[in-house]
Amino acid sequence: MKGFKEFLMQGNLVELAVAVIIGGAFGEVVKSFTAMLLDLIGKVVATPNFSGWNPGGVLVGPFLTATVSFVLVAAVVYFFVVKPVTAFRSKLDGAKKEEEVAAPKAEDLLVEIRDLLAKRA
Repeated sequence: MKGFKEFLMQGNLVELAVAVIIGGAFGEVVKSFTAMLLDLIGKVVATPNFSGWNPGGVLVGPFLTATVSFVLVAAVVYFFVVKPVTAFRSKLDGAKKEEEVAAPKAEDLLVEIRDLLAKRA
């Protein structure tokens, strides 16, 4: 029982649970945004709903509707989540690199301390 309790209380498991919950909530946001995009597309052209299409008796309409929806969801996630997060991270990485360049090296500091001690004596 003790091992099971430790497993449940691991940081990774808690982080994973939070990620799943947040992912579910975010999935609803993406679904509603995709539905809004489909409605906007429907205002310009016909709403992309292929559910009733079955050429040769094969029902391929739901697959096509799901495919169009998937492409729109992927585009929303890429352009509204992945690209902004990537840009934000690159800005942070650039700031960290500037800080690293500005920081003196340990050897330089030791040389400076040695020189100051030599002047003192």
